[in-house]
Formats: sequence, C-alpha cells, structure tokens
Amino acid sequence: MQGTVYKSTGSWYTVKSEDADFYECRIKGKFRIKGIKSTNPVAVGDEVVFDLQKIGDETVAVISEIKERKNYIIRKSVNLSKQTHIIATNLDQVFLLITLNNPPTFTSFIDRFLVTAEAYDIPVVLLFNKMDGYDEDEMVEVNYLVQLYRSIGYPCLEIAAKEGTNVEQVRELMLDKTSMFAGHSGVGKSTLVNALEPGLKLKTAEISEQHLQGQHTTTFAEMYDLSFGARIIDTPGIKGFGIVDMEEDEIGDYFPEFFKLKSECKFNNCLHLDEPKCAIKNALENNELAWSRYRSYVQMITGEEENYRTDIYKER
Repeated sequence: MQGTVYKSTGSWYTVKSEDADFYECRIKGKFRIKGIKSTNPVAVGDEVVFDLQKIGDETVAVISEIKERKNYIIRKSVNLSKQTHIIATNLDQVFLLITLNNPPTFTSFIDRFLVTAEAYDIPVVLLFNKMDGYDEDEMVEVNYLVQLYRSIGYPCLEIAAKEGTNVEQVRELMLDKTSMFAGHSGVGKSTLVNALEPGLKLKTAEISEQHLQGQHTTTFAEMYDLSFGARIIDTPGIKGFGIVDMEEDEIGDYFPEFFKLKSECKFNNCLHLDEPKCAIKNALENNELAWSRYRSYVQMITGEEENYRTDIYKER
C-alpha cells in the first residue's frame, strides 16, 4: 500500500493511504537516506510504501520504503549538534511567520531560513503577523523589512491572524498546494491555521511575559487537509535555525541579490569578505544592498552557529 505521512511522533507515523484511510505505522529497521544523518528518517509529507503485518493477534502497519522526495526543509536539530532534523518534505511552499516583537524575529533567523529554502528549491512567502499591535515606530521598522525582502523577490503579506486581516489572501495562495507554516513559538501559526479553518481548533498559547517567547503548543509537525482544497503542515516553534551541509563558497548563491552581482567580482571564487574589487562589498558601500543581509551571510560563512537569536538588525 502507498500513502502520505501526516504525523510523526518519532516512533509512530500516521499515514493516509491512497484510499483516504489513516493507519498508525512503525518503520522497518533503520532507514539510510542518501547519507542524511537525521534524527527522523521519516518526515511529515513523505510518500511511503507500507504493509499490514500480523504480529501475534495484532495487525500492525509497517513502512518499508520512502519514495524519492521532491524537496525537504532541514535544520540542525540543536545548537552545535552534528545531527539534523527534517521538518517536512514534498512542499509546494512555506509561509514564514514573522513578528517584530512578542516574540521578536530577528533578520539573522529569517535569512538562515530563506537560505535553506533557496538551497532546497522551496518558495517562501513572508507573513508579517500581529500588524494590529504595532505603534508608529514599529510600523516604520516592519515597513522597512517588507520593502527589503520584497526588493529581493520574496512575496510579503502583512496580516493580523487574530483579527482575520488579510487571511483571505493567505487562503488564496494556499489553494491546491501543500504549505508549511514555520516561525518561532508564539508568532501565531496555530492562530492563523484556526482563522483559515475554524473547525480545526488548534491549541494556541499566550506569550511568556518573562522571556517574550511563545509557549510550545505544537509538539510534532502535523499535516491537515483543509476544506477549501489545501493541505497545511503545522510545525513546532523553531528557536534556532542552523544551516546544514553547505560549502562556504555556495552560501552566497542562496542570497539572490548577491548571486546577481557575483559575476562582477574580480575573482570568480570571491567569498565577499576581504577580497579586492568585490561587487557585493561595493554595492554595500553604495547602500544598494542591506547590511543586515550581509551580516547574516558573514555569520553563516564564518560558522557563528551558537547564537541564532542575535539581533543584527538593531545594530544598523
């Protein structure tokens, strides 16, 4: 039998068969997938082959094969860990939810996420949430970020999930697609899913005043079929986002605005750090590129993995 993984708890997998029946499955032995050292060999979104097996009096569903993935989104599972965690696979797009504060989403986190999505060829839409709660100065800051990422080519939407503002536009972008919602805990992922599909009633939680971080309400990634012809993968809040298996000379290629200028650098292996006649450094000096993006790039290329939540935007 074949089906799609809708939920993974690490030891059990909920699989929806081609006949639209759900089965609780285990995996057979250890999967080795193209050398990926992952904490989770099977992920939500995977197309799998499974069999029903009799064990004593019990019938158990066992996954025996994972079909080739179209793409996947992956990150380092914890700081300084060699292991990686595949968040979801076979995505048509990802919505990255961003809040200026409550909790803060820093540009270093946004840029790491975007670089990973570029590397695995996954379109990203940036959703700036909680727009109903910002004062005048904060609105200026949000507008700056929206203009910055739009100018690079990323679609941006300003929404207020709790109020339902621009939720209809999100719904239209989701039609006939498998989308993943990502972001820190507390940015409003579950609130947005509930606004899109009120019947789901996903758990939402208040922000912790002490740390201005969200409480984890989603423990495992889970896929839902929505009534308007879309599939959504809701994910646990991500604190940090470590990039995985990228050579330092390819990281710049996943910054679209750097890649455009790359051919103008004097050296074709230019890392845009201290090399002479570097087109990226020249563009920075002329304010044609954002310093926040360049700082994110330098952090990634020099391996500053320890502090994902540093606010490099505030240093501007």
